[in-house]
Amino acid sequence: MSDTLVDYDDAVSRYDPALGLEVHVELGTATKMFCGCTTAFGAEPNTQTCPTCLGLPGSMPVANRTAVESAIRIGLALGCSISEDCRFARKNYFYPDMPKNFQTSQYDEPIAFDGFLDVDVPLEGGGTETVRVEIERAHMEEDTGKSLHVGTSGRIHGADYSLVDYNRAGIPLIEIVTRPVTGLGARAPEVARAYVAQLRDLIVALGVSDARMDQGSIRADVNLSLAPAGSGTLGTRTETKNVNSLRSVERAVRYEVGRHAAVLDAGEKVFQETRHWHEDTGITTAGREKSDADDYRYFPEPDLVPVAPSREWVEELRGTLPEPPNVRRARLQEAWGFSELEMRDTVGAGALDLIEQTVADGAAPQAARKWWLGELARRANDAGTELVDLAVTPADVARVQALVEEGTVNDKLARQVLEGVLAGEGTPDEVVAARGLAVVSDDGALSAAVDEAIAANPDVADKIRDGKVAAAGALIGAVMKQMKGQADAARVRELILEKLS
Repeated sequence: MSDTLVDYDDAVSRYDPALGLEVHVELGTATKMFCGCTTAFGAEPNTQTCPTCLGLPGSMPVANRTAVESAIRIGLALGCSISEDCRFARKNYFYPDMPKNFQTSQYDEPIAFDGFLDVDVPLEGGGTETVRVEIERAHMEEDTGKSLHVGTSGRIHGADYSLVDYNRAGIPLIEIVTRPVTGLGARAPEVARAYVAQLRDLIVALGVSDARMDQGSIRADVNLSLAPAGSGTLGTRTETKNVNSLRSVERAVRYEVGRHAAVLDAGEKVFQETRHWHEDTGITTAGREKSDADDYRYFPEPDLVPVAPSREWVEELRGTLPEPPNVRRARLQEAWGFSELEMRDTVGAGALDLIEQTVADGAAPQAARKWWLGELARRANDAGTELVDLAVTPADVARVQALVEEGTVNDKLARQVLEGVLAGEGTPDEVVAARGLAVVSDDGALSAAVDEAIAANPDVADKIRDGKVAAAGALIGAVMKQMKGQADAARVRELILEKLS
């Protein structure tokens, strides 16, 4: 099979891509799907297991009510119908990450089906285009364990040995499966990325998962096929597994389009298979032959009763749904006066909730945005963490901005205040007091500093006397340097002009 790639624009001019996205969401429940083991992230391997999630003889599973509730809420938010009677099934396969040799999932009776998500895809010239992505189903299942293949390749082939951590086995999952998305042409990669991004936003808004792609709590499998342009058919699909960043979703689609086109151009057939995504090189490699439903020998799970949510319960849960993220973004953008680009950057930085709370705590929207997307984003990047994980609250940021507006500190000093808050030195006011950061506005101290600056820079002083007021900037800078940035710059300027007028 050819390993070359066809140029992307050439490929989409001759072939029609079709997308299918399967997004797995780990639910933020306290315990696993069918047992009482904790779901806390980052524990020592194999310390969060029990006979039930290990599938030991005699153990009996019981469905997690909160997980079922979360599944219903996700389905409702996606406009799905909610099944009045559904059940779990055994998905049989032999692989070490599932100690039972089957996964408890749902097959022909999912809890939610026939929904959609309207995705706003940015256009190059500004504005957005809305693409409706139809949802085939959203079903409940349990996660698998995590395999670690030790060796130079990092894959099972060529590994020196393999280890398995079963802490993740049994964690509740919702798998959201789209119908084939066609007619996208060259925009397929962008639509794939936008869909996963907006689905993640929805999951976070529902509060059912932290949806951290970096921790694997939301993962995308990207299905792609190509067919001759205008044929109206679907080609043979491949499934790129466990893509764990928005950028990689887009890159994986683009790569597979070029690879499929090269295979077809060579007169070869595309194999229906899973593919591994390599983040470092931006390519996919073959995994295993893709199984169909028959290969998994699904049959109803005999140890679990059917799930039959009452209409009253479903309607009660419908009443808990939050404002849809796209509606909320549009409302806040108008209220805050942000441009489309400003809002897009705000959302992309994960700062929307933080800015909203900072505004609620008294800061102006643009000021709140300046701090979160400027100084604090820089510090989060330096620390390799998310904005939300910084040791500073929206109330702290609002208070820092208030100190600037009161004239207690200037912008430069405010950055030092934030530094102190992040270092655990206390509230913004406590940091100002402890570090002595308050702006000096006492005329006596400022006048003396101005006199020194004038004496040290006679040529600049002469220019100001001659009417070149702009030259005052140099003297202001000298005073600020002398007073370690703590002088009231506006008052310094007034004193300079008074003395040299």
